[in-house]
Amino acid sequence: MKLNKFHWISAVSAFALASGVIFHLMFTADEVPSQNNYALNQDFDQQDLVDSHADEQQLMALTLRLAELQSQVLRLNALGDRLASEANIPEKEFNFGELPPSGGPLSEVDDPQFLSLSDLLLSISDLTGQINREEKQLQLLESVTLGHHIENSSYLSGRPISKGWLSSYFGMRKDPFSGRPAMHKGVDFAGKEDAAIIATASGVVSWAEPRYGYGNLIEIDHGAGLKTRYGHNKTLLVKVGDVVSKGQVIARMGSTGRSTGPHVHYEILRNGNQINPIKYVYRKAK
Repeated sequence: MKLNKFHWISAVSAFALASGVIFHLMFTADEVPSQNNYALNQDFDQQDLVDSHADEQQLMALTLRLAELQSQVLRLNALGDRLASEANIPEKEFNFGELPPSGGPLSEVDDPQFLSLSDLLLSISDLTGQINREEKQLQLLESVTLGHHIENSSYLSGRPISKGWLSSYFGMRKDPFSGRPAMHKGVDFAGKEDAAIIATASGVVSWAEPRYGYGNLIEIDHGAGLKTRYGHNKTLLVKVGDVVSKGQVIARMGSTGRSTGPHVHYEILRNGNQINPIKYVYRKAK
């Protein structure tokens, strides 16, 4: 499914409308109601209303609901801003920090009907459900966008360094520590300490900590059974669960673990098995 600008504008417009209603409720709820604002006996004065235990409970519940809605609106504003930015929607078209513009001819009502506290609580409860649905829809759109982003840039290609040289190939070689023949299940790129280590495709970080033999290791899951590993790093710049982009600096070159000098041990795994990365290293980017 390909999302175009129309899809984004539709989703964001729905969210903006719901946000405006929430803000309106919050602003009007802060006003101190007069005696005529509630369908109560006119013989009760304002002090009687405040002293009523039932009304105090309703006011407390209303305050809590408004606080929850305010927090939810802040989260949705941040998510809406992010989605609008990723969809390249001009900032002036959707400003989530302000109420949506409104207007129209003045139409006064002689006898306005105000909601009671109970009715207002019910209205806020219904609105909360609507906002929850809107939030789920926006989160789904975010996931779809992220999925498209990864899919479009998860094509493995290039070197895991910006500067340096290929120092060891995939396959049988003499082990640098024992001197005996050993299988090398990756390729090594040497360079200067603290040189940038970059992701060769977009994906999700599935490992970011020391691992025996690898030193400080980063593993990235690119989907479709493909993973990449970057070993012997001096410093890790990402953590497990992070979404990284192709070409993003994820670590700094070092010599941690079973290493004789600054370099990155680069592996590609397909369905859990290491394969020769060379054809991907020299592969042309899309």
